[in-house]
Formats: sequence, C-alpha cells, structure tokens
Amino acid sequence: MPQSQLAELVSSRLRDIPDFPKPGVSFKDFTPLLADHVAFSAVVDDAVARFSGRVDAVVGIEARGFMMGAATAYAMGVGFVPIRKAGKLPSRVHAASYALEYGQATIEIHADAFVPGTRVLIMDDVLATGGTAAAACDLVERLGGTVVGVDVVVEIAALGGRAALNGRELASVLVL
Repeated sequence: MPQSQLAELVSSRLRDIPDFPKPGVSFKDFTPLLADHVAFSAVVDDAVARFSGRVDAVVGIEARGFMMGAATAYAMGVGFVPIRKAGKLPSRVHAASYALEYGQATIEIHADAFVPGTRVLIMDDVLATGGTAAAACDLVERLGGTVVGVDVVVEIAALGGRAALNGRELASVLVL
C-alpha cells in the first residue's frame, strides 16, 4: 500500500480522547485501528517490509507496542521482547526512568532478554516527546543490543520526540 494511502487509513482509524490521562492531554487512541483487520494488517506489513532481514528481535513497549511488536515479530519470524512498566517483569531487570508530557515513568526489560549484538527494532503506538522511546533505546543498548530503528504508528511532530532519538532511524506511518 502506498505510504500516503496507509497514512490516510491510519488517520481514519484514530480517535482523540480529550483530557486523558489527565486534563489538557489529548490522547491518540488507536484501538479502532486494531479492530480493523485491513488497517492493522497494513500497519504490520509496512513495518515488516521496512525492517525484515535487518533485525533479530522486536521490542514492544507496554502496552500498545506489545500489539504491534508481537504481530510484526511473528510476521518477520523473529523473537519478541516486552518492555514493561516498573514492577511487572518477574526476573532480574534493567530499568530506565524518563519524563512524559504529563509526568514521570519507569520502564524495565529483563536483563537476559537477548544476547549482546542482537539487532533490535523498537515498536510503539505513538511518539510524543520521545522519552519512552529514548528510554527503550537506552535499555536495549545497555544489554548490548543494536537499535536498528524505532517504528511507531503515529508521530506527534509538534512535541519534538524525534530529537530525543539522537539520529536513530525512526519510521512513522502518520505524522501529525
């Protein structure tokens, strides 16, 4: 599917939720996209076409990154690694804290999630300020992995998240 057509499809399947998770924040909800087989498949196929053969594992950021990342990893025939909110993983972890556009958060990855040298694609739903994605890159690199790219469904350009990735490859289906 041409990129412009895919961006239109994604845009048509998003909805804004005002004042969520707190007043003043307009949350980009992409659960309608997940419910639409054509749209969901097209987004996964786009990531697969871009990164297949270049990565050994896909890392998905909790929670919506799990959905995109697991489907993409399956389609590429590579492993999937979750990055979760603090306190959710049962084994030894590495943690990274960062600022959100509406607060602070900490994410974690299992210390033995993959071997050093693993080429990794990081996936999430939205890139806003870039704090979450940058923290995920930091965690992957602390484990000795190489971040091949960060793939998101929506990039909110006005929030400047791309700059937080320090020149890493960023793929976004829709830029708002």
